[in-house]
Amino acid sequence: MTGRRARVLRALAFVVAAGLLAAACHASRTNGQSASSHQPSARPVRATPTAHASGGVGADLLPGMPPPLSAHDVWAADRPGRLARAVRHDPYRVYVPNSGSDTVTEIDPKRHKVIRTFKVGRLPQHVVPSYDLRTLWVNNDAGNSLTPISPRTGRPGHAVHVLDPYNLYFTPEGKYAVVMAEARHRIDFLDPRSMRLEHTLHVPCGGVNHADFSADGRYFLVSCEFTGQLLRVDTATRRITGMLRLRAGSKPQDVKLAPDGRTFYVADMVANGLWKVSGDPLRLNGFVHTGKGAHGLYVTRDSRRLLVTNRDAGTISVVSFSTGRVVGTWHIRGGGSPDMGNLSPDGRAIWLSGRYNGVVYELSTATGKLLAKIRVGNGPHGLCVWPQPGRYSLGHTGIMR
Repeated sequence: MTGRRARVLRALAFVVAAGLLAAACHASRTNGQSASSHQPSARPVRATPTAHASGGVGADLLPGMPPPLSAHDVWAADRPGRLARAVRHDPYRVYVPNSGSDTVTEIDPKRHKVIRTFKVGRLPQHVVPSYDLRTLWVNNDAGNSLTPISPRTGRPGHAVHVLDPYNLYFTPEGKYAVVMAEARHRIDFLDPRSMRLEHTLHVPCGGVNHADFSADGRYFLVSCEFTGQLLRVDTATRRITGMLRLRAGSKPQDVKLAPDGRTFYVADMVANGLWKVSGDPLRLNGFVHTGKGAHGLYVTRDSRRLLVTNRDAGTISVVSFSTGRVVGTWHIRGGGSPDMGNLSPDGRAIWLSGRYNGVVYELSTATGKLLAKIRVGNGPHGLCVWPQPGRYSLGHTGIMR
């Protein structure tokens, strides 16, 4: 009798479990069918929830994307000493694109000496590490080309024809290079090795230029500098799934995801601070005032602070991720125009271009003290510090995860 009762109970448990599984599968199919992506149009796109979980780190990853090292920190791979095998023998260098001189200056940061300056295409904007970390690409915006630099030798190769490459990113699984074709109102998706165009996304806003990806890699947020908007773009479908308009007159710049993967910080040069934005649903969640001309955003190696360059104020603000508040302000001795750059491999210093001063700065990330000021070409912009810790590059001046 006891054995028979046990068999009956096991059979009932199996039936209940099967029913729950079938219900879950039906709900999953229903959710997938109800989620919709919007094709870009001339009208603003209303933000709609996506069909994936985007809160936190590591949930429902974009297929092919390397899983995060930490469930609580998207920047966990950026710790000092975490150099990928591909870059361990690359010399420590700073590469500075001089937009007004059509050149790149290569600096030895340990000696604070210029090694060489070489010509590239017209209006170089950023120097961008490739997804596989084996090439540094110079974005020759008006020259309609990308110039490759060997990080092992520091020498340039033959330029590749690419239209209007103001900025360059890579999708988290390495499938596409993403060109922000600002003047053409386009986001172009290219083969990341040949740089051959594969897909064009026309955007209903002006000045697409900076971006960052969600923790799961399923979408990325793009700033539209000239029309004060943010776009959400689905990585896999390459479609716009949301648009958010900031306040009148806004001029959004760099975009950076918080370590917990729940908040995007967006620098605004006119609002003089940072917008706090959730990606899904796409909405504003607050504002942090930093300084005049807030522009570039850099996460410290311990993932505790966000460094904000205030280009027009000549300062760098230090924002605590835990409190969301400014906890310090660094003033560049003698004034300056800090723009774009990155941290040193050990995280003890940050290198920044002085956009209006024809120099680059090195500052201590512990105290903000100016360690060096080096003369370069005219209009230095998105400099690249190499090598960087991390497993792969999402682009720009070295967004590594």
